[in-house]
Amino acid sequence: MLAVNYKPLFRHGEWEGKQQDASQETCLCNNYRALGKKSVEIMTKKLGFAFCLLLLCQIVLAQSDSITSLKEVLVSDKNLKKYSASQSVLKLNDSIINKNEALLTDLLNFNSTLYFKEYGRGMLSTVSFRGTTSSQTAVIWNGININSQMNGSTDFNTISGSDYSSISVKAGGGSVIYGSGAIGGTVHLNNDLAFLNRFENNLRLDYGSFNTIGINYKTSISNKKWSTQIGFSKNSSTNDYKYLNRYTWRGEQRWNQNGQYDIITLNANVGYKVNENHIVKLYSQTSNTDRNTSLIVETETKSKYVNGFNRNLLEYDGNFGKLKTNFKTAYIFENYQYFADNSSKNFTYGKTENLITKLDLDYPLSKSTQINGIVDYSRTNGYGTSFGSHVREISSASLLLKQDVGSNWKNEIGVRKEFTNNYKSPLLFNFGSTYKFNDWYNLKLNVSRNFRIPTYNDLYWETGGNPNLKPESSYQGEIGNVFTFKNFTWTQNFYYMKIKDMLQWVPGIGGIWTPQNQDKVNSYGTETLVSWRKNYGKNNFAVNATYAYTVSQDEETKNQLFFVPFNKATGAVSYSRNRISTYYQILYNGFVYTTANNSKDEIINDYLISNIGIDYDLKFLDSFKIGFQVLNLLNKDYESLENRPMPGRNFNVYLTLKF
Repeated sequence: MLAVNYKPLFRHGEWEGKQQDASQETCLCNNYRALGKKSVEIMTKKLGFAFCLLLLCQIVLAQSDSITSLKEVLVSDKNLKKYSASQSVLKLNDSIINKNEALLTDLLNFNSTLYFKEYGRGMLSTVSFRGTTSSQTAVIWNGININSQMNGSTDFNTISGSDYSSISVKAGGGSVIYGSGAIGGTVHLNNDLAFLNRFENNLRLDYGSFNTIGINYKTSISNKKWSTQIGFSKNSSTNDYKYLNRYTWRGEQRWNQNGQYDIITLNANVGYKVNENHIVKLYSQTSNTDRNTSLIVETETKSKYVNGFNRNLLEYDGNFGKLKTNFKTAYIFENYQYFADNSSKNFTYGKTENLITKLDLDYPLSKSTQINGIVDYSRTNGYGTSFGSHVREISSASLLLKQDVGSNWKNEIGVRKEFTNNYKSPLLFNFGSTYKFNDWYNLKLNVSRNFRIPTYNDLYWETGGNPNLKPESSYQGEIGNVFTFKNFTWTQNFYYMKIKDMLQWVPGIGGIWTPQNQDKVNSYGTETLVSWRKNYGKNNFAVNATYAYTVSQDEETKNQLFFVPFNKATGAVSYSRNRISTYYQILYNGFVYTTANNSKDEIINDYLISNIGIDYDLKFLDSFKIGFQVLNLLNKDYESLENRPMPGRNFNVYLTLKF
C-alpha cells in the first residue's frame, strides 16, 4: 500500500499503492475501488417517495401564505453553537455559497483555511485541516458523524453545497461530541427546519465550459405545525478540458481524458410540531456518483468508480420542564464499485451499513450552569472484496457542562469514553473558556484530547490489515482572539497539536504493506479570518479573507508532512447596487512536498488563481437573476497533485429563480 517515496505514473500504482497522507489515504484510494449500483436502485425509490411527499405537502399546506413573521428555526445541530464558544466557527451564508461552484470542494477551498488535494477537476478530493490527514477531519450531517466507515474520510467532490440550509467550519478538536476523526476540525452540513407560514421555491441552472451542467431545486413548505424541505441536485460534466502547456511526445495537445462525472442527490426533510414541547423530525438523503478516472497517460486503461449513500435520520425533541431531551436514530448505507476497465462488467466492491442511536439529556443545574449527558450506540456491518465481512459495535458516554459566569465569561467542560472490543479507547476531554473584555475584544482558550479509530481498511484489508491497532490520539491547545469594530471583524487563532500513534502503512515481510501505530506528529500554526461590510447609500461592499500558516512535522525527522502547505490564503471582494452585484475572489496555496523526506525535487509548486462573477436581478417573481462567471481568470497552469492538471480559464452562466 504506501511507500512514502513511491511516485508511480500509472493508475494501478496510484490507486492501490500510493499512501500519500502518512496514514489513511491508501485506504481512501483503495476503497474507491469498492463501488456499486445498488445506490441507483435506492435513488429511484427515494425519488418516487420524495415527489409524493412534495405533492402531499403542497396539498396540506396550500392555504399557507407567503413568508410572514419568522417564528422559529430549529437548528439540526444544537451542540455546534452551544458548546463551541471557545473555538472558531466559520459559517458560510447563502451569498457566499451562490458565488462558488456547486461542489463542496470549491466552496470550502476559496472560503476557509482548509487545504484540498484533488485528483483532477471533479475527481477524488481529500482535505487537510491544521496539518492533519483527510480522515482526521470529521464531516457532520445534522449532528451525525458521516465519515466513511471504510476509509475514515469524506470525498468533498461528491457533496453539493447547495443541498444544505447552512454550512459551518469549526476549527480544532471535537471528538468529545462528534467522536472519531474530529482532530483537525469539523465541517457541518445542516438542514434547518423553520415553522412559519411559507411556500418557497428556489431553482438554479448552470451551464459552463466542458459541457458542465448544474441543476439545483429546493422547495420549502411549512406552517406552524409542519415544516418540509425537498431538494434535488445534479452536477455533471464531460470534463474534457485541455491541459495548459502539456503535450505528448508527438507534440500533440494533451487534454483530460476519461474525466466524466455525474452526481445526483435527493434530499427530503420534514418536521412535525406535536405541540410546543414535542417535535419530531425526519431527514433523508440519497446520492449516487458515477465518475470515470482521469488518465495520467494516454495508454492507460480507462477505469471508473461508482459510489452512493443513503442516509436517514429520525429525531425527537422533548421538553419536560427543566429536563430537555434529544433522541436521534440514524441508518447510513454506503457502497462503492470500482471498474478497472470501463468496457468490462467486472468490478470490486465494498459496502457498510451503520445504525446509530443517540440520546442527549439537557438539565439546568442553576440559572448559570447547564449539564448535558449523552449516550450513544452504533453498529456497523461492513463487507467487501478486499476486507471480508465484519461487524463493529461501539458504545459511548459523554458528559458536557456549560457555565456562564456573568454575561462576559463562559466556560465549557466535556469528557467522553467509548467502549468496544475492536480497540481500547482513551478518555477524551475538552475544556474551553471565553471572556469578553469589552465590546471589541473577546479572548478564547481551549484544550482538548481527540482521537481517530482504525477503519475497516486499517483493521481488515486483505492482505495487510492489522486487527491490533490502537486509535490515533491527539492533545491540542489553542488561543483565539476576536476583534470587532462596527462593520469589521478580525479573528486570530494560535494552536499547537501533538498526535501520537498516527497510523502509517509500512512494508513488511514478503513486501506486504501493513498499518502500524508508529508516527508522532507535532503541528502548530496560526489562522486569520477577516470580514468587513459597509453600506454607502445604495452601494454595498463586503470583504472576506482567510490565512493559515501551518507547520506539521514528523517528531523524529522534523520533516513537514507531505501535502501540507506552509501557507494558504483566500480573499474575496464583492459589490452590489440595486439589481446588480459582482465579486472577485482569489486562492493562494503554497508549495507542498510530495515525499516524506522533503525532497526539493519532488514538490508541487505554489499557485495563485482567481475567479470573477457578475449577476443581474430582472425582478421577475421574487427574484430572477442571470449571472456570468470566469473561473481561473488569469489562465494559470496549476495542479494540487502531481500529474493532475486543473483547467485553465473557463466559463459558467447561471440562472436563479425564487418564487
